[in-house]
Amino acid sequence: MLIQAGVLCKWTNDTQRLLLEHFDTINNSPSCIYHNALPFSPSSSWLHKHYPAELLQVVKVVKGLPAEWGKCSHKVLLNHMEQNLSCWNNTIAVGGYSGVITILDVITGNQVTVLSGHTGMVQTLTFAPDGKSLISGSNDKTVKLWDMQTGGIVKTFSGHTSAVLSVSLSPSSTIASGSEDMSIHLWDSQTGECHCVIEQQGFVTHVCFSPTNPQHFLSVCDDKVWQWDINGHQVGPTSNGSHIAFSPDGTQFVVCTGTAVTVQNFNSGVTVAYIPTVWMNLDMDKNTRYCCFSPDGRLVAVLAGGTSYVWDITSSEPCLIGRFSQITSKTTSLAFSSPSSLISVSYSGSVQFWQIGTPSTNPVMTDLESTYPILFQIRSATMQARDGIIITSDSNGMVKTWDIPTGLCKAFFQTPVKDIFPRDVQLIDGRVILSWYADGKINIWDAMKGEPLLTIDGVESQHCQNFKISEDGSRVFSLMSEGSYPRIKMWIHAWSIQTGEPMGRVDCGSTMSIPGYLTVDSSQVWLWTHPIINARGWDFGISGLSPIELPSRSPEMLHPSGVVLWNTDLSQLKDKATGGVVFQLPERYGKPWEVQWNDQCLFVHFEYIKVLILDFSHMLLK
Repeated sequence: MLIQAGVLCKWTNDTQRLLLEHFDTINNSPSCIYHNALPFSPSSSWLHKHYPAELLQVVKVVKGLPAEWGKCSHKVLLNHMEQNLSCWNNTIAVGGYSGVITILDVITGNQVTVLSGHTGMVQTLTFAPDGKSLISGSNDKTVKLWDMQTGGIVKTFSGHTSAVLSVSLSPSSTIASGSEDMSIHLWDSQTGECHCVIEQQGFVTHVCFSPTNPQHFLSVCDDKVWQWDINGHQVGPTSNGSHIAFSPDGTQFVVCTGTAVTVQNFNSGVTVAYIPTVWMNLDMDKNTRYCCFSPDGRLVAVLAGGTSYVWDITSSEPCLIGRFSQITSKTTSLAFSSPSSLISVSYSGSVQFWQIGTPSTNPVMTDLESTYPILFQIRSATMQARDGIIITSDSNGMVKTWDIPTGLCKAFFQTPVKDIFPRDVQLIDGRVILSWYADGKINIWDAMKGEPLLTIDGVESQHCQNFKISEDGSRVFSLMSEGSYPRIKMWIHAWSIQTGEPMGRVDCGSTMSIPGYLTVDSSQVWLWTHPIINARGWDFGISGLSPIELPSRSPEMLHPSGVVLWNTDLSQLKDKATGGVVFQLPERYGKPWEVQWNDQCLFVHFEYIKVLILDFSHMLLK
């Protein structure tokens, strides 16, 4: 019975994580649970160990399978820019620039209702402890109390002469509001009357009642933390701080300063946990917008520079267990929905749900089944389908060859090239050849013998963006650039690997895009820029003649059978005949830079130096 209960627990936990991580995909097409979700179950999960044998005609992840469940559960897009959020049990309130407050369900992310009444941006939100009421503050200079059952306004509190930046509710139902008018107002939530006004010398950015002591609250003004009683009297000395938050039991509070994030005992003032801001490489005074405790008081989340950091503070030395960044826009606010779940909101109107786990190595870069795992960032990766291998070069100077069908490492060679970028590596005539650019020189190196083959000197010293060796080993190409965004001038050089002589130069003109990468097919080279629209190509085939420009190439790539098509911008596999989506790459991988097919496997190299091999042999029509 205990064994069955344990199995059931593992199955339930994995199933929940699977649904959360692939929520949007499965919601759009339930059958994707077989084609897109289950095949990407982490190698350590119960689902991965028990379901693969039952799945037929689905993609097989040969390499790049995550070791643990990812951080992101799912994302909800709203129709307007969002500024802040608050959470109570299974309910989320999101306020922003439009003046409306959107209520979402924590489990599904679905919109429950919209609260309308403010005429300016909603700057701050907080739920009452019982969840029946919501308090909001706005640029329209008012504080509003909402009935969460009816969605109606119970009371509007008017008296501030400028935007309301923060609100808090005491256990005795007193509302505190801080404003740009440099004052704190204390309101009776029953009568709507203001019974106390505390004048300050700057914007009051935060007010925060103790959840257990109705007589005291904290405020932040001019990067100073103040302590007050309910009658407006200062009850303790001021201290440095740009943001504050109480623990759920009221015994501790967290303070963000310019040098550290500290957790202190509220009664004694003793520091319980100390986190230097050097861990986040940020000036917390300028970049911190929010900090909060988890419902069980074990974790502290800090929003700094648009990125959320989660720390376990149960030990004397806090442990960083999560770092979460929105991909599309800057995070503006966050809140815990459970002891293991974090919700963030961004300017783009994206509400993101994150799962908090234990620290682990990069799940995409870890290869648990290999005899020589990847432990460093991959700086270059090339698929050589005719040889059945992929060749990588990592940041520690290790060159490795990987078997495509199994994803296992076949051989590895140590080279002197470590943090240098760009570089490229190819298998040519049985030799593993590495080439890199540094200090105006192109270096050609035999990785197997561990000796240099050629140095090309006198190369133009402008910035080298990308570097490629042709598959036949006759040429090396480099993408050079000068200038800065939004106007970047680019050109491509070609040299003979045998002689080191120049074999052509082409001016790619100026672009408003960020320079991307090169792909090479014998004497032909293609330039891809980001965002991907089409690639420009040139043929450097005849020495001594100017390169010939080729027709542009689409980012969509056909399988050799001509039946299916890979859309590199959307990370989708489509049926060429019907246009239907056969496979959608999970969002955690991002968008690929390079995609190559062999007869049955797809090799994907990502912008963030990740590698993925997918076996579609059971899915593709022959």
